[in-house]
Amino acid sequence: MQGFTQLFLALDQTNKTNAKVKALVDYFAEASSEDKVWCIALLSGKRPKKAIRSSDIREWTAEASGLPIWLFEETYHIVGDLAETVAKVLPEATEETQDQSLHYWMQYIVALRDLDLEQRKEKVLSAWSQLEAWPRFVFNKMMMGGYRMGVSQKLMVRALSKHTGKEEAELAHRLMGNWNPQEVTFESLILEKKKADDLSKPYPFYLAYQLDDGPEGIGSPDEWLAERKWDGIRGQLVVRGSQHFVWSRGEELVTDKFPEFAEAAQLLPDGTVLDGEILAYKDGHILPFQNLQTRIGRKNISKKILEQAPVVLRAYDLLEYEGEDLRQKPQVERRQLMEQLLANLPPNKLIQLSKLIPYNSWKELAQIREKSREHSSEGIMLKHKQGQYQVGRKKGDWWKWKVDPLTIDAVLIYAMRGHGRRANLYTDYTFAVWKDEELVPFTKAYSGLTDAELRKVDAFVKKNTIERFGPVRSVKPELVFELAFEGIQKSSRHKSGVALRFPRMKRWRHDKPKDEANTHADLLAMLEAYGS
Repeated sequence: MQGFTQLFLALDQTNKTNAKVKALVDYFAEASSEDKVWCIALLSGKRPKKAIRSSDIREWTAEASGLPIWLFEETYHIVGDLAETVAKVLPEATEETQDQSLHYWMQYIVALRDLDLEQRKEKVLSAWSQLEAWPRFVFNKMMMGGYRMGVSQKLMVRALSKHTGKEEAELAHRLMGNWNPQEVTFESLILEKKKADDLSKPYPFYLAYQLDDGPEGIGSPDEWLAERKWDGIRGQLVVRGSQHFVWSRGEELVTDKFPEFAEAAQLLPDGTVLDGEILAYKDGHILPFQNLQTRIGRKNISKKILEQAPVVLRAYDLLEYEGEDLRQKPQVERRQLMEQLLANLPPNKLIQLSKLIPYNSWKELAQIREKSREHSSEGIMLKHKQGQYQVGRKKGDWWKWKVDPLTIDAVLIYAMRGHGRRANLYTDYTFAVWKDEELVPFTKAYSGLTDAELRKVDAFVKKNTIERFGPVRSVKPELVFELAFEGIQKSSRHKSGVALRFPRMKRWRHDKPKDEANTHADLLAMLEAYGS
């Protein structure tokens, strides 16, 4: 556990990519095969399901530390991270034990699910009594399942490539799919030559770079294919062995969330993988993204949900056809094959072709882009005609040229402390607009400001707190911020009646007094113009 703890701290304490890769390579060089598998799993998001409620953790910690629960809660609000708070307030380790492996502790955590509450408590207290502060902190993080180590899968794959000598693309593909760290070995997962991959396994997704300055610098318009950028769930539809599988970009198998795609096994030939956007689609119209969210997180997809938010796959790339990997073929060839494939399908509403946009100049395409929201689109995708389908986010062949975000000026009215390195600063904010003489809250945002600006807002919050509600402070309504967001929809869950998509702070409006912030009527006008 000491080795993984040192890795955890090394990754957390640097923002430099090379330093993170080196820390991972060093860890892989020393770790056992079992520990390597668990490290890969944890960095890939394949963590055990949480077995213990946060409320139980807080109660047991208060009891073990001798603190009254109210004092522990106050300490937690100041620290901002439950795992760190627990590690700091508990007494030092009392049991003399040898350093156990990461594999040992992960099996320990997994086994908690099969115990009753009292047995879980006994096991957790025993673990805390064996571990020093930092290993205890990491154990808590793994047990609670909500941590991030600041390492992308791409970076982890790079380190594995240096460790094993295997190509990054091969490793990325091996790590896709529905594998279980309790059932595989490092050799079978990473090293063994496989005659056939898991039928369900998708390909690593290719991600586009944002085009901020217009397309003039990327070449001639006749070198590029243009299509609309759809706002749905990026997914791959895999048909192999007369079965179908649906994968999200987050490497989650979501076949059961979209039962409509069962028809794909009859529509598409064996050995077909389509990349595209899953969209809520009804009566010839794309529905708001929030309609898709009703499916994610549901154990069972009811008949009512299927009727209210039917889905389609708007396909824009063909990655495999008749069992052949097409990713190294030029974009234009993959596109032609996909068009032929979909044209030969019997009439269906399940799989739609993402149509190309005809244009003759960048200026003409810019004018088309400005009207993207009229087509329920976020902007334009540009794909080089000779480009290959690559792994991860790489510059060159795919660009996303999004429309400018919607903006509104709002007043800061509530603040909460952040998490991780922001745990001692008030960085999570709630904003409001005017309705008559009242400020009506309508959204939260926590990104967009510089560190220096966050410190200034934090100082303002601490000096201008009106009331406290646990970790939340209401503040004197003086600060105005310009918020940017990608979309706006009706919402019965919010007092304002609207919900924003990807809100963030664009700038601090030092020049604008609170009375000149936008109104609720302005929000409704934006909803009428751009929402649904």
